[in-house]
Amino acid sequence: MQFHDHDGSHYLTYPARLDAGDGAAALTQALSERPPGSPLALHVRLPFCRQACRFCASQRVPSSDNRQAEPYLTRLDREMVLVSRLLGRLPTVQRLHWGGGAPAFLSLDQMGDLFDRLDARFGLSEDRGRDFSIEIDPREANVFTLRHLQALGFNRLSLGVQELDLRVQKAINRIQPRVLTESLVDEAERLGFHSLNLDLIVGLPLQTPRGFGETLDQVIAMTPARITLRRYAHLPERNRPQREILTEDLPDAATRLAILEAARERLDDAGYVHIGLGQFARPDDSLAQALGEGRLARDLQGYTHYPPGDQLGLGVAALSRVGDTLTRNALSLADYEAALDASRLPAGVGHRLDAVERLHRDAIEALACRRELDLTALSQAHGLDAGAALAGALERLAPFCQAGLLERHGECLRVTPDGLWGLTHLLAAFDPEASPVS
Repeated sequence: MQFHDHDGSHYLTYPARLDAGDGAAALTQALSERPPGSPLALHVRLPFCRQACRFCASQRVPSSDNRQAEPYLTRLDREMVLVSRLLGRLPTVQRLHWGGGAPAFLSLDQMGDLFDRLDARFGLSEDRGRDFSIEIDPREANVFTLRHLQALGFNRLSLGVQELDLRVQKAINRIQPRVLTESLVDEAERLGFHSLNLDLIVGLPLQTPRGFGETLDQVIAMTPARITLRRYAHLPERNRPQREILTEDLPDAATRLAILEAARERLDDAGYVHIGLGQFARPDDSLAQALGEGRLARDLQGYTHYPPGDQLGLGVAALSRVGDTLTRNALSLADYEAALDASRLPAGVGHRLDAVERLHRDAIEALACRRELDLTALSQAHGLDAGAALAGALERLAPFCQAGLLERHGECLRVTPDGLWGLTHLLAAFDPEASPVS
């Protein structure tokens, strides 16, 4: 069995798959049941990008002209209006995230207009403790982009580096010179952005331990507060851009393992703290501090030092989590537009967790955030025998205990340092629909 693997995109929601239910009705009910004045985080999905990266698995809209985003931005505002009518009194929004696609595809004026619309509909915080983040494709941005974002109120960036090896860049159709990333990192630091994150992908075509090691050395030299390693999943039957990748160019399991082991050594030597699920942070970063203080949490974007709470997704394919309800907006741009043109919420599917699913969700969060699961505490929190209810999951975890990834002491399970590198598999034990480990 191969346990030494991870993927930070897994189990940010539970159930991991959401493909049924009346999303609009589910979201309407969930929003109507929210306690008045409770905080709400916003996630805005901007699906446009100019260049088709071959590894891409996102719902994206290819375009070469940012004027083509205008109808989408108009409908985003319509979605904001529909949602805001259901919310009632709302405190200023402390947490905002723009993802994609490539949000920097928008012009500076479009970014400013979208930010103003969000402020008008929901009220965006100007407090220094706010967390306003955005994903940046370095090929779509320059120093003027960062200055504009900082002036708007963004204070955290995630730059998609992926790989710096030119052979790999050509294979994935993403030519991105190192100096481009370095210039943005330098400007972000000068402007005072905090918790700068650099994304890398493991498992890309033509990737080798030596080549990825050199990439990681260059990234570490930029001293970002956070580094994220993501796993490439080759699913060409689902993701059309991936059909341009030759299967024979993909690194095999042994090569991926060697890449990860070398990465582990380099990140340890550089002093980065392994948060889990491919996320690493400097000891002075808020994530590392939250981990040490036992208050680490996760939301739909990954680990956070903020308390868990409701999140509203805006835009095509955006996810929302409100109370025990999960919804996802329409996956296609046409369906998203049609719903809003009919003045309907564009949530296509939705699901409200039952008691058993809430138990599984909380077990997953305990292992992912606190690295341990106390079955006694879980039983008390849910008013049932967690050990009996999770008997199947505990049986599936037995091989991990034997492999040294997990330790069990009575009613308490603890993830070992090696287990952090196989954390996805540990979490999958609590998902009855998960594929078996291979």
